[in-house]
Order: sequence, then C-alpha cells, then structure tokens
Amino acid sequence: MSAVTETAQWRLLYYGALTSLLLLIALCLAWEIWLAPIRPGGSWLMLKALPLLWPLFGLLRARRRAFQWSSFLILAYFTEGVTRAWSESGLSQQLALAEVALSVLFFFCVIYAARALGPRRVKHTT
Repeated sequence: MSAVTETAQWRLLYYGALTSLLLLIALCLAWEIWLAPIRPGGSWLMLKALPLLWPLFGLLRARRRAFQWSSFLILAYFTEGVTRAWSESGLSQQLALAEVALSVLFFFCVIYAARALGPRRVKHTT
C-alpha cells in the first residue's frame, strides 16, 4: 500500500471516529435533556455523556492507547442503545438505534485506526 493511500485511510478512520464520538456526545445530551428524557424537564442520565470526554482528548492527540481502550468504553453505549431500543418505543427507540449506529461506527473506526497507528510489521524472508 502506498503512503498516500495509508494517509487517506488514516484520515478517514480518524475523522470517522472523531465525528461519531462528537455526535454520540451530542446525542446523549440532547436525548436526556430535551428530546425524550426519562423525566419531564431532563434527567441526571445526561451525565452518561461525561465518560465520552475522556477518550475525546486522547483522540484529538492521536494517541494509540486512546484508540485502543475507547473501543472497550464504547461497548457500554452500544449495550445501552440495544437495551433501550428493545424496551422503549417512539422517539426514544429511534434515538437508541442512533446510539447503536454511532457506537458501532466509532468502534470500527478506532479499531482500524489503532491498527494503522501501530508498529509496522516487517516481513522476514529467508
């Protein structure tokens, strides 16, 4: 693979991860404050967006470790989205499906971006 192709792929993965994370943060806040909160007027469940700020700073610095461990963190949001999509209806169900889609997109972007950031494997020929 050429360096230009790798750079283009890296940028696509990086911006995909960053965009999906920012959209997930916005979704979590909007969902629990305005769109379909559990209680009228908003709920404390909006605080679920706070842990997403932690990987954001690592991703902005393109740290490989942040890409690696954020793939584990995002599984909690995937699980919540699947659970709420199954148990709720209406707008909440649609928002939960959006959460699932964003978490899956983020997961695959960070996995492949971490791989691209990793040490190059050298092919040994004998």
